[in-house]
Amino acid sequence: MTRAVQTETEAVNADSFLDIVASIVSIMIIMVLMTGLKIRHMPVDARELEQPAAVDEDLSRDLAQEQTLRGDVLKLAGEVQKVGQEALVRQQERDALAMTVRTLEGKLEGSGRAAADAGPPDPVLSGRLADARGRLDEIEHIRKMIETAPAPPVHVENYPTPLGQTVDGREVHFQLRGGRIAYIPLETLLAEYKSDVERKVHKLADADEFTDTIGPEGGFRLRYTLERHEVTATESRHGRMGTYIRLKLCTLIPVEENLGETIDEALAENSQFRQAVADRRARGATITCWTYPDSFDVFRQLKKELYRLGFPVAARPLPQGAPIGFSPEGNKSTSE
Repeated sequence: MTRAVQTETEAVNADSFLDIVASIVSIMIIMVLMTGLKIRHMPVDARELEQPAAVDEDLSRDLAQEQTLRGDVLKLAGEVQKVGQEALVRQQERDALAMTVRTLEGKLEGSGRAAADAGPPDPVLSGRLADARGRLDEIEHIRKMIETAPAPPVHVENYPTPLGQTVDGREVHFQLRGGRIAYIPLETLLAEYKSDVERKVHKLADADEFTDTIGPEGGFRLRYTLERHEVTATESRHGRMGTYIRLKLCTLIPVEENLGETIDEALAENSQFRQAVADRRARGATITCWTYPDSFDVFRQLKKELYRLGFPVAARPLPQGAPIGFSPEGNKSTSE
């Protein structure tokens, strides 16, 4: 009897414990659901989302500055090494001349003793000795100046890291030729080109190619060539052959040799260059500079000003005498 009562009491206690556990679990589930709903409807702080982008931007700027400073340090180390090599060369010249002077002095002294009764010393030998002594004093003076001269100050200019990016957006074009900067109204010329093609495309009915010139606009003419292109079955996406009209080549032709402004005129207020980059169509655009070999120095000065104004810059070097041209097979500009 005693054992039966004890077993019944234990069963009752186990059921009560399970009820308590189930209640606690239910309360925890309800709390998790309420917390999830609260987080779901909580407004997003835009500043927290923008913070990683700002950190990335600061990191990129610091890396660019570190690379620029590293290049300047390497350049300064090269200049110091060059000065040290020059000082070493001067020292070697000095030692050689000192040896020559001692040799000439010995010869002169010996000649003086041997020819004491024969008259004055050889004037040619005396002149050579005087010249050698003068040259030795000059080299010694230059060596001391090199060793004691203070190091020249290094002016560090920080520019964006030149990582090339293909230009897919709008571009504003300039020609840098003969030390002058000329704005190219390419959008205006292309709009006129489209209208001209619509009026004259019928000429390709009896010809494989057609060339014509439009302009001038802003000091430039645009010469274009259209061609009939036969599409083979392998070239067609749908396996059908056909013929269509396409642009073969566009070439810009300046109307005069000294077109545009000098760098000083372009950087002045109310210049053609200032008006072109201040135009609403230039906002957010890349500045593309078609640069000839005689205007690389002008490009460096112009790029510095464009960076200051916040424009990305794309350089398109051209051989001297080559025209500015476009074609469907050409490559896009690359900005820095």
